[in-house]
Amino acid sequence: GVVKLVDIIGESMDKLVDNKMINKIEKLLQEARTHVAVEVNNTLLRTYMEIGKLLVEDINLHENEENYQNKTISMLSKELTRKFGKGFSRANIWNMITFYKEYGSVQTVSERLSWSHYCELLSISDKAKRHFYEIECANSRWSVRKLRRQIASSLFERLLLSDGKANKQKVLELSLKGNEIVKPR
Repeated sequence: GVVKLVDIIGESMDKLVDNKMINKIEKLLQEARTHVAVEVNNTLLRTYMEIGKLLVEDINLHENEENYQNKTISMLSKELTRKFGKGFSRANIWNMITFYKEYGSVQTVSERLSWSHYCELLSISDKAKRHFYEIECANSRWSVRKLRRQIASSLFERLLLSDGKANKQKVLELSLKGNEIVKPR
């Protein structure tokens, strides 16, 4: 009796909950989560850009003071870590400074890339090479791990070496604008 009643109630509930409705709700929730993640990432990039700007301006004001830069970064790292937790190592603060120096404005960065992507990209001193990886990473939606692999495998250099001068020009064009998809296919 009880088992049969549970089965009947279960069947009735299945009829009440339409699979299409569940799929629509799941889609809405996934879209909301993606939107929130993008907003958090963009806010983080803007914040780190602004922190980099503040630090560059402060360091420039004290350029004549010996070791001011290193002392300030060490002190900031300790204090910010104490107040806000992880994410404020000396290396990460230096990345914020370099991020500002290299990009200058949040309008010049891709919202498709995370702070971790930019930390990897900042390790590349050659601007054309860095820009190539940045564009390819954004267009191909590479994970940070995939970006590291592509850099480690010298993708940029291998493309430059293949097929002579014509290809070198093509790779340099890619470093400026990325792969352009002409046909929707």
